[in-house]
Amino acid sequence: MRIGDTIYLDHQSTTPTDRRVLAEMAPYFDERFGNPHSADHALGWDSAKAVDEAAARVARMVGADADEVVFTSGATEANNLAIFGLALGASGGKRQRILVSAIEHKSVLAQARTLHDRLGYEIEIIPVDSSGVVNITTLEEAIDDNVLLVSTMLVNNEIGSIQPIREIKHLCAAHGALLHCDGAQSPGAIDISDISEWVDLLSLSAHKMYGPKGLGALIVNRLVQGQLEPIIHGGGQQRHLRSGTVPTPLCVGMGVAAEIFASDSAATGRENLCAIRDRFVEGVRKLGWSVHLNGPPRESRHPGNANIRFDGFSAHDILGALQPRIAASTGSACTSGFPEPSHVLTAIGLSNSDSEASIRFSLGRHTTVEDVDIAVDLIGSVLARLPRTDIDFVA
Repeated sequence: MRIGDTIYLDHQSTTPTDRRVLAEMAPYFDERFGNPHSADHALGWDSAKAVDEAAARVARMVGADADEVVFTSGATEANNLAIFGLALGASGGKRQRILVSAIEHKSVLAQARTLHDRLGYEIEIIPVDSSGVVNITTLEEAIDDNVLLVSTMLVNNEIGSIQPIREIKHLCAAHGALLHCDGAQSPGAIDISDISEWVDLLSLSAHKMYGPKGLGALIVNRLVQGQLEPIIHGGGQQRHLRSGTVPTPLCVGMGVAAEIFASDSAATGRENLCAIRDRFVEGVRKLGWSVHLNGPPRESRHPGNANIRFDGFSAHDILGALQPRIAASTGSACTSGFPEPSHVLTAIGLSNSDSEASIRFSLGRHTTVEDVDIAVDLIGSVLARLPRTDIDFVA
């Protein structure tokens, strides 16, 4: 995919809004603009029906029911509602421990610290292996009947690792603990048509799945909804779980995006994406420099993810020299701007210098073979002229 002369390889940061999504959203910005909570006239009924259908579409993508979908402003808010809302509801009870993996999104890790500081919850960080997969043995040793919640990202946003959710769920169920997953990266990575059978709370983001920015959703198992305390108070919309006027156009857009990922073509799309990603990785390797793929092997990671370490180079220097031809990133856009090593790369055992040499390339639905071939040539040209130290040249 190209935007002008720029090859876009940052899909795990955000995706372009699909044209089919835009087409269905458009009327709700114009003649179908009614407030979905206006219960006394036809325009309100029309918008409410559209929101209900959007919820049903999102629910079908994950194997849930429409009344288990709570629309939010994004995955960060969904994570907050899931974890903080649950902790508020259980405050002072028996279950005062929360377990989170070491490679969670900052919105999960920051909440964990806040819950410890403000409500006295005991927080334990569960380590991951060099592939970014939760250490099941450590989790099994840590979990007990005092654990309220285990939170683990379904598909990692930096290195693309995919967690063994069924194994984790079995451990949680054995001790009566709930399982929350940040699933923002999952729609384009794996089949999630039955994920609601295995998680109690699932966070989603519209703009990570070719929908509009500004909207997300929390899928809440019907049996868990009574345990959640709202974190936004007001008119009691969405079954009193999230107050505020629901943005009809954005909901419609997320629903369309979800329907596309729930279609029969989604599996073929993932296979094609994986093949193009592999071509890109092999192309970079053949340039001759010492490079490494951070995280899990290609066959067990997000099909569009290639987090590549360029030994002896600065990732920022590489990306700067590639401007404006390639859009990629050094890590999560949600934490960019902070001069610190990636906590994800640190958790899988990389040093600070390794982290500073790593770039996340994330391919997407519209990335072509021509795109990655040109990108490889551009990267090779930049590496050949950048200053470097302690580079092992591979023949």
